[in-house]
Amino acid sequence: MHSPGRATVATLIAATVLIVTLFSQQPGIHPVSGRVYALPMGVAGAPWLDRAEREREEDPDLAMRLIRVERGSTVADLGAGSGYFTVRLARAVGAAGKVYAVDIQQGMLDLLTRAAARERLTNIIPVLGAEDDPRLPAMSVDLVLMVDVYHELATPQTTLAHLRRALKPGGRLVLLEYRAEDPTVPIRPEHKMTKAQVKLEIESEGFRQQRVFDDLPRQHLIVFTRP
Repeated sequence: MHSPGRATVATLIAATVLIVTLFSQQPGIHPVSGRVYALPMGVAGAPWLDRAEREREEDPDLAMRLIRVERGSTVADLGAGSGYFTVRLARAVGAAGKVYAVDIQQGMLDLLTRAAARERLTNIIPVLGAEDDPRLPAMSVDLVLMVDVYHELATPQTTLAHLRRALKPGGRLVLLEYRAEDPTVPIRPEHKMTKAQVKLEIESEGFRQQRVFDDLPRQHLIVFTRP
């Protein structure tokens, strides 16, 4: 039998580990807007990113037309996941351009690399980012795209500061976010944002809102520029 003292110590250690684990999983709160950050999707959720219904629910081809990616440009797909938009971006920039595919999970980058190989795309550069740093070269990209990703950033202000450094002057930051103003969009509330929230949070970090598109079935498409 364990002595009461040892049992108490073991219980305290177990409780401490549990508290630390739970605390590390709690989302933060944006200091400017008060928005609660959503937790990121794990690799186990990758099939949802590639679901066939996504064509109808999000119309990615229309999104790409609205973004107007330039041939030969350098773009970054931040939170690239399994590569759903990375592949489209790589085709759009062509052989003379390149795509930095950034994700904080190596498992997602592995799926993305396999997708690029299937499509025979050689202009994609996988980047294992950190929660607070996309690890992009300074003054290197013309466009940063985040599709249903920004609301999951653990440190959005720090990440945006890194993105400002990575973008060339006049470069664009494009966000797609599910519309929180629309209760019929069947997405959990913490995974949706209003146009006002996006504008407030992004412009607070030195970007300038250029245009808002409401053409997509369920998402806002909002374009910012780096002055």
